[in-house]
Amino acid sequence: MNIRKRVKLSLKKRMLIIILTSSLIPLFLIGTLSYYKMYAMLNNKIEASVQNNLQQVALSLENTIANLNYVTQQMAFEGNVGRSLQDYLQTDSVYEKSQLEKELIMELNIIGFSNPSIGLMTYYFKNDKRLQFQNFPTKKDFNVEDLPVLQQFDKITYYGPHKSVNRFDDSNVISVFRQVNVLDQDDVYVYVETSYKFTQKILQSNQKGMSVNHLIVNDKGVVSFSENTTDFPVGSIYPSDNISSKPTPYNEYYLFRNVSNQGWSVVSVIPQLEYNKEISEWFKQFFGFSLLSIGVSLLLGWILWKMVYVPLTKFNNEIMQLTNQNFHSELKTTQIPEFDHLLNHFWNMRRRVWELLAEVKQTEKKKADLEVEKLMYQINPHFLYNTLDTVCWLARLNGQDEIDGLATSLNKLLHYNLDKQGQDTTIKQEIGALKEYLNLQQIRYDFRFDVQIEADASIEDLEIPRFILQPIVENALYHGLGDDGVIQVQVRLEGSSHVVLSVADNGISLSEETIQKLLHNERGENKKVGFGIGMNYIKRVLSSRYGSEAELQMTSNEAGGTTVLMRIPLKKDGE
Repeated sequence: MNIRKRVKLSLKKRMLIIILTSSLIPLFLIGTLSYYKMYAMLNNKIEASVQNNLQQVALSLENTIANLNYVTQQMAFEGNVGRSLQDYLQTDSVYEKSQLEKELIMELNIIGFSNPSIGLMTYYFKNDKRLQFQNFPTKKDFNVEDLPVLQQFDKITYYGPHKSVNRFDDSNVISVFRQVNVLDQDDVYVYVETSYKFTQKILQSNQKGMSVNHLIVNDKGVVSFSENTTDFPVGSIYPSDNISSKPTPYNEYYLFRNVSNQGWSVVSVIPQLEYNKEISEWFKQFFGFSLLSIGVSLLLGWILWKMVYVPLTKFNNEIMQLTNQNFHSELKTTQIPEFDHLLNHFWNMRRRVWELLAEVKQTEKKKADLEVEKLMYQINPHFLYNTLDTVCWLARLNGQDEIDGLATSLNKLLHYNLDKQGQDTTIKQEIGALKEYLNLQQIRYDFRFDVQIEADASIEDLEIPRFILQPIVENALYHGLGDDGVIQVQVRLEGSSHVVLSVADNGISLSEETIQKLLHNERGENKKVGFGIGMNYIKRVLSSRYGSEAELQMTSNEAGGTTVLMRIPLKKDGE
């Protein structure tokens, strides 16, 4: 099974991540909040400014149209000008016509003088397309049908803005064309337009430093005037989805519209880049501030790293001194109280390690002496083996087969239990030693008993701890069996992970209290001498070898009989 290795980050990388995170998160939160707040404030301020400007433009145009309407009323209905025009059209005298023409021109000049916003004024005879009584020279190619219609009624039409008909004026003006009812003639009209550059002054604006273009849309939704003829040419249809006063995005522009009471409207066209210019400037400044903050954070991180790196280097030097068994080097401080405190503790630990090493050397020396003494004690078991061999030969020479068998079984059992204590054995060897033990007991006890051993031949070579079956069988013989007693020993494989060893007898039953004492009494004490020693030994062996992976169970029936079961995990490759 593949185990994924965890990537360990160095202290330097961790400090860098923490410092950048602690710097970027506040910057991100503050930047996001500031952006939306600034965007709302600037957007509201710019929108209010544009709307105010549009209202002023619309109001100025309405006043201009009202003034044009008033002037045309003076020229179209009965009054001094109207009577003079009527007299002029009725007389056939050249002289009178000349006098009346001078009077008409003078009266028109008076009207124009009293209305500074008025420019060209003239009468237009539609049948022969003739201009007469104009206060300024007119252009020759004048044709009222070529002018852009702003609003049209039955007898009056408003135009504009458009180029002035004045020969000496090429600026944009607003004009009105009105029919005059005189002498039942329906081809006489009054044409009046605003003065020089008056319309430019109305439309000229520069809100918040932005480049703004204006459109004038007539009541039919047709663009009659445009300062941006590329995207909004005169005569084109204004976008129908922009009907409210709120800014509407259209292509690369924002459109602000103000609709007049007469139905025509004034539109401000602002490029989106211009509209968002202040936001973009603020964003650039904040981005620069963020870079500066990150740079300062990195600098502080580097300074902190140096403050930590130098003490760590000294710690490493101290560890290397300890590795090289240099326990008497001089302690070098870092001038940082916290690290100096740790270094003092490390220096004390190093001194303590030196003392422990000295103690270990002394202990090892004592251990070597004990090993020599242990070798001396091993001479006694070998002497016992040799003596038993001698007894065996003497018994054979004298024909004492029973004594020979007893001595041989005892010798084999002593070899198995004393030669390699602590080492594992195989199931086959453990069962063989158990059989030798049973041979001895058959001779010793005066009652009959039967031991049945079942072990799968395929698991005889599996390794188990030494001397774990005999103590359980011995307990059954000593404390449970009577005449015709039966002990069943089974060794089987459970799945592919465990070996189960069980010893069951048909002897006397044990109480639950006795079972718990046998399983949990650490010292193996019991009223019956030796009754709990074997169980305590097995429990300790299983616990030390396998920990919680091994299991020891003991059950007893009221009718009689006790079963001890051991579940041992199989060894894996490499263990």
